[in-house]
Amino acid sequence: MVYADDAIVVLDKPSGLLSVPGRGPDKQDCLSARVQAEFADALVVHRLDMATSGLIVMARGAQAQRSLNEAFANRTVTKCYEAVVQGAVATTGDIWRVIDLPIAVDWPNRPLRVINQQTGKPSVTRLQLLNFDAQRNTSHVQLEPLTGRTHQLRLHLQAIGHPILGDALYAPPGVLSMATRLMLHACALGFAHPVSGATMQFSRWSLSSA
Repeated sequence: MVYADDAIVVLDKPSGLLSVPGRGPDKQDCLSARVQAEFADALVVHRLDMATSGLIVMARGAQAQRSLNEAFANRTVTKCYEAVVQGAVATTGDIWRVIDLPIAVDWPNRPLRVINQQTGKPSVTRLQLLNFDAQRNTSHVQLEPLTGRTHQLRLHLQAIGHPILGDALYAPPGVLSMATRLMLHACALGFAHPVSGATMQFSRWSLSSA
């Protein structure tokens, strides 16, 4: 737990833990269930993939949930991720690189997604290089999704030739084996408090030493 008050709970989810219950009795242990065991009024607002770690906010009560749902729908919530990827990512100084590639469901291979210029939904990610490790040939990058498609960051990075280390869905075997987990972390989250309207900013970096 990172922060809690009468309206919100902010958490740092570990990789490997579901955000919400899945299908089957073996998938009932999840972040939302653990939080609700302490805060009975805690409600889900958004999710992270099971393999992704990082910051999540839950609402306490229906009114706070409606307010936060509107903020996510209106894209007034700021989200930032960090990742460790294969290869040297080409960026110019502190200038953000924009990845603008439409994403569609890969129907024969669900739940995978694909880049499809004809049927894909608009999907935009901003990318900035933080550090390049020449010895490992890996880049530590910062990511800002401007849209919220399923697997957007994982697919966008794979599409530009820099799959995320430990990505069991989109990385080739050699890159998958370079990490024991998906090296993707939701490192920053910002939004207006659903009751007071105050600006709330949270950050938790975890991959810089990877």
